[in-house]
Amino acid sequence: MAFVPAHRFGITSGPETLTEKLWRVQWLVLALIVLIGSVGVSALYSVAGGSFEPWAEQHALRIAVGLAAVIALSLVPVRFVLGMAYPVYFLALALLAAVPVIGIVQMGARRWIGAGGLQLQPAEIMKIAVVLALARYYQWLAPERVSRPMWVAIPLVLIAMPVAFVLKQPDLGTAILIALLGLGLMFLAGVHWAYFAGGVASVAALAPILWSYLHDYQKKRVQTFLDPDRDPLGAGYHILQSKIALGSGGLNGKGFMSGTQSQLNFLPEKHTDFIFTMFAEEMGFTGSLTLLVLYGVLIALLFAMALGARNQFSRLVIAGSSVTLAIYVAINIAMVTGLAPVVGVPLPLVSYGGTAMTTLMIAIGIAMSAHVHRSEALRRGDLSL
Repeated sequence: MAFVPAHRFGITSGPETLTEKLWRVQWLVLALIVLIGSVGVSALYSVAGGSFEPWAEQHALRIAVGLAAVIALSLVPVRFVLGMAYPVYFLALALLAAVPVIGIVQMGARRWIGAGGLQLQPAEIMKIAVVLALARYYQWLAPERVSRPMWVAIPLVLIAMPVAFVLKQPDLGTAILIALLGLGLMFLAGVHWAYFAGGVASVAALAPILWSYLHDYQKKRVQTFLDPDRDPLGAGYHILQSKIALGSGGLNGKGFMSGTQSQLNFLPEKHTDFIFTMFAEEMGFTGSLTLLVLYGVLIALLFAMALGARNQFSRLVIAGSSVTLAIYVAINIAMVTGLAPVVGVPLPLVSYGGTAMTTLMIAIGIAMSAHVHRSEALRRGDLSL
C-alpha cells in the first residue's frame, strides 16, 4: 500500500498562531492516552496491594509529563522535524556504536550510556530516528523509483545498521522491533510486496544458520515457547503462570485486587512485561477486550491522521507512530499468551517503566506536529537526500 501525496509540488501555509495550532491538535488521541494510562495506574495500584507506591504514582506522573510533551511537540513546525531527521538518525547511530565502548552493563547486557547520574538507552532513540530517516528519504524519492532495487537497498541499509548494533548488545527483542518498524514503513511507502515475500522466504531458508548465532538464553526462550512444560519451574515458569492467570480470569474476572496469581506473587514481572496477564485475571475477558479495543481505536485514529496528511514525510511519520504502537501491543499480547517467545516488550502506557513510554510519547508528539501542520505541502525538489 503506497502513501501518495495529493499536492506533492505545491506549498500552502499551515496554521500560524498558537490558538490555530492548538485547535488542530487531535484531542481524541490524548483522551485515549489518558484512558489507557489510567488502566495502567489502576493495575499498578492493584499490583502493589492497594498502594500508589512504588509504581502507580510514578506512572501517573509520567503520563502527565508525556501528555505535556505531546502538546509541546505538536507546536513544532513539521519542516523543522524534517530538517532534523538525518541528524537525529546519525546521532542515534553514533550513540549505538559507542555503547560497546562506554556503555553500562546491567542484567548481563551492555545497552545504556551513563552521564551525570542519568542513563540513556540509544536503541530507544533509534526507534524514533529510523522512522524520521525513512520518512525523509521517501519524501525525497520520486514515486516511480520506490520499488527499484537500487532505491530499495538504501532504506534496507538504514535499517540494518542499527539492527546490527543492537544485536551486539545483545538485545534481540529491540532489534526485531526496529526491523519490523522499518520494514513496515517501507511497505507503507509503496515498496512492492514481492520484496517482503522474498525476505520471508530467505529468513526461513537461513533459519538453521541464524539459530547457530543466537545466544544460549535466546535459544532457551525459543525452546520454552515451543514447549513450556520442558522446564516448568525454570525457563517455562513465566509463561505457564501467565496462562494460568489468563484462564482463571474467565469472562468477567475475579475482581479488582482479587487476582490470586498476582496478589500471591505467583506471576513474575507483573508490573512490567506481564501486566496484561494480571489485568486479565482481575477483569476477565470483558476487561481485556475493552483494553484491546481502546488500543485499536488509538491505532486506527493515528492511521487516519496519516491518511489526511498532504505530504509523504508527514504521512509516514504519523504512520510510524501507529505502527510502533501496534507492534508493541501485538508482541506483548502474543508473548504473555504464549503465541510468541518472551522477549521483554512492555505493554505501552500500561506497563511500568519510563523508557518505552518516553519513546512512544515522543513518537506521538512528532506525529501530532505533522498532523497540526498537515496543510503544509513539502516540495520534493526542495530537499536533498
